[in-house]
Amino acid sequence: MQTQATQAPVALTPIGYSNNSCGYCRNKSGSFSYYVTATSLTPKFYQSLLDRGWRRSGSVLYKPDQHCSCCPHYTIRLDSDQFHASKDQRQVQNRFTKHILGEVYIKEAARLHPLSREQAKKRNTDFDVVERVHECETGLLNVPPEPAHTFKVTLEPDDFTEEKYVLFENYQRIVHQEPPQKITKHGFKNFLCSSPLPRSKEVFDGQERQLGSYHQCYRIDGKLVAVGVLDLLPQCVSAVYFMYHESVHQHGFGKLGALREIVLAKEEGYKWWYAGFYIHSCVKMRYKGDFSPQYMLDPDSYTWDPLNAEVKQKLDEKKFLSLSRERAGLVEEGPSEKEVSTTVANNSEPDSSVPDDDSDDDSPLSDPETPLFARSMPGILTKTQLLEQVNLDTIKLSVRGTQAEARQLVGWDTGDMDNLRSIKGAIAELAAALGPELVKEMVVSFH
Repeated sequence: MQTQATQAPVALTPIGYSNNSCGYCRNKSGSFSYYVTATSLTPKFYQSLLDRGWRRSGSVLYKPDQHCSCCPHYTIRLDSDQFHASKDQRQVQNRFTKHILGEVYIKEAARLHPLSREQAKKRNTDFDVVERVHECETGLLNVPPEPAHTFKVTLEPDDFTEEKYVLFENYQRIVHQEPPQKITKHGFKNFLCSSPLPRSKEVFDGQERQLGSYHQCYRIDGKLVAVGVLDLLPQCVSAVYFMYHESVHQHGFGKLGALREIVLAKEEGYKWWYAGFYIHSCVKMRYKGDFSPQYMLDPDSYTWDPLNAEVKQKLDEKKFLSLSRERAGLVEEGPSEKEVSTTVANNSEPDSSVPDDDSDDDSPLSDPETPLFARSMPGILTKTQLLEQVNLDTIKLSVRGTQAEARQLVGWDTGDMDNLRSIKGAIAELAAALGPELVKEMVVSFH
């Protein structure tokens, strides 16, 4: 593997464990997560975070507590090499292609550029997803004749532009029915244009791949109609957000975007497509499980299990599911007061677990002094495991630009890791959330 860009070290600042209003069932204090901010982040490190149940919203990284939250968030991924489009997904793509090309083009192109008998037979019996998503793209068509519309898809830097903001404003206001006063350029920039992931190119197994955060832009007749916000990582295409203009709602752009992202993973060798969190308790979010084969990350063991009918049935019966616990004969007992019925609330995406600076509705934690490693949060090191597996003394720090190790701090040896108001307590929580390997690869940053 060759690196073409020198990347800054991973620098994280702990925020802590807190609750927030849920964007899925509207519980005002039912979503629980552990949070950090990232000053700098590498694609490789972030890939490892995804595989431990983390996600990002702007520069905020968060790990949901599936055991305590009202609507548990499960990390899922799809093998792009094994993907087979469903009938509904095929129909959505085919209808859109016909809309872009138009009847006149389709008839004339069949006359001027006829398929061979073998090609026609293959097309009628085999849905090649790579071929079909590119079928109506301007620049790849046989011309003449001219199609009814032009359609272009470009992968662009995740920079702010007025064109993107106009699309975002329309999507949030019309599709998500968000109050206009809550939609701001500042919020858009923080949410979708402030990634800590640098853009670079690297070679894996002889194939060059782009890494970092990008906007995949869809334009019809020159107008920006949709944007997929993507993190391109060493082994996956990670979907951050997808937005589209109300004028193309009837074309099923959510599904079109998913197909396009799966094809990107397949064509460029990323292999896996991470669709974001799967929220089984929210009906509108279950569509992610319709793309198969999907695998769900076990919140305790960090192993992957097929997201099949059996697993979905288990999720119908219990909101928290850890198959590794079941195999070990352990019974999950979530806090009954947080049990909620299936909801058809809005399908707002990944920032639904991130604290809203403008909200005063969140109830304070009932036990704010309890350390993360004492909360029985899935996948988090216990205090005993933390002391056995992590040397807190040697964790690297950056304090106002000065580099040091934790043991060099005044009062470190006498500090109490159970005290969350102390630096030692904050560092211990972060280490428990990252695990013994990742904690060696980052710097804890205090400004």
